[in-house]
Amino acid sequence: MTDLTDHGPAGGAERLTTREAAERLGVKPATLYAYVSRGQLTSRREPGGRGSTFDAQEVDALVRRGRREPPAGGEAGGRIRTGITLIDRDRYYFRGVDATELARRHHYEEIADWLWTGTLTPGTRFTSPPQALAAARRAMAALPRGSGSADRLRAAVIAAAITDPVRFDLGRDAVLGSARMLIPTLVDALPEAVGRPGAAGPGDEGERLIAFRLWPRLTAEDPGEASLAALDMALALLIDHDLAASTLAVRVAASTRAHPYAVVSAGLGALDGPLHGAASGLAHRMLTEVLERGGAGPVVADHLRAGRRVPGLGHGLYPGRDPRAEALFTALERIPSARAALEAAREVEAVAARQTELNAHVDLALAVLSVASGMKPEAGETIFAVARTAGWIAHALEEYGERSPRLRVSGHYTGPRPPVPLPSGTGPHP
Repeated sequence: MTDLTDHGPAGGAERLTTREAAERLGVKPATLYAYVSRGQLTSRREPGGRGSTFDAQEVDALVRRGRREPPAGGEAGGRIRTGITLIDRDRYYFRGVDATELARRHHYEEIADWLWTGTLTPGTRFTSPPQALAAARRAMAALPRGSGSADRLRAAVIAAAITDPVRFDLGRDAVLGSARMLIPTLVDALPEAVGRPGAAGPGDEGERLIAFRLWPRLTAEDPGEASLAALDMALALLIDHDLAASTLAVRVAASTRAHPYAVVSAGLGALDGPLHGAASGLAHRMLTEVLERGGAGPVVADHLRAGRRVPGLGHGLYPGRDPRAEALFTALERIPSARAALEAAREVEAVAARQTELNAHVDLALAVLSVASGMKPEAGETIFAVARTAGWIAHALEEYGERSPRLRVSGHYTGPRPPVPLPSGTGPHP
């Protein structure tokens, strides 16, 4: 066995080759570089060398941290290591970069690809392959009338997966290829809003931004430049938000080495709950009612009298304001048609503040966008799901680099103590 206290020359100068570092950690070289991308290790390319070297002390420290982890129950203290999103007071960051500044300066696809690869490439576009798109459209068309957004997206993911023969390859390049195809397939497979012409073919869509392609699936209204910019910003802002319920489901699926389509399906399943992805629909209906009744007072009163929370207010991770909401509200201020919905949202916030100090969060800002643009209440959920797919892929890539299975949580049994007599039946077992 290697003596982990033997670091060679004084001062921790010993360097390990990629092969030596991977062997010491008991991982593949690809996993080693995943540790580098997350900031858990640093690498150095030696002058004249053919590969990178690693500090032996850093490698050994990572070995010791791994040994302290429960073998099958996740990480100490119920925390999962991640280098993707940091939420710190009233700001949040993607890989240490202010996420709202990224959303102001770059398109959704550019940020998503950067989050996956570490390289920001201006002009990045995603293209849906014809076979996957055709299968996804057929799957959506076969659903019963009244199927919701989450139903359509789950069906599309399953159909697209079946057309991808390399979906079980969890190598980094294969996963990235699947991700770059899946997101546009989900968008392009959605039916266009009633009142718009038929969907364009994949060749017509391939060079356009995801926001441009998603817009006609959400509303029959023609967008202005500011409206498309707001939708693009919403997608970028919602890419990831630490370990939300759907992201945790994704991490669990990825820890079992489920392929990326199955991982996204797990996230969509958790997103379907009314306390997660569907929350913006509740805020949409509330804002619509405020506009119809001419004021927020009676609407807020009805929610409080019924013992319901006022939708779109209060986020447990921010002691002050949700930076995603503030950034999106600023973008919406540039849209003249959004003025009434914005004023309604601000009035809801002000009226509710008389009882308790709750600030608007991103679901209320999404509701302003959907109400002002003539979208259906479930539009916010669709935006959320498409955006968050990029974050789920980032978490899957991260989880594929960890030991497996590591997210097997032990239950705390609260049932009757054994032995309990066998239950009595009314007849023999069939």
